[in-house]
Amino acid sequence: MTAPVISRDQAIRNLRRVLDAARDRRDRDRAAGRLDPEVELILRRLEREQREQATPRPLAA
Repeated sequence: MTAPVISRDQAIRNLRRVLDAARDRRDRDRAAGRLDPEVELILRRLEREQREQATPRPLAA
């Protein structure tokens, strides 16, 4: 009773493909103005937080 096993690398590739497709759909809907205003606000907040995390902050002296 053995079933075919998907390798870890293949599973990651499959996940990335599905995630990228979902992001593409979201971006197209966003560009066309089809997102709910609440969702748009959430996306903007998440993007702002990501930018803040990526910006190096000076160390306190």
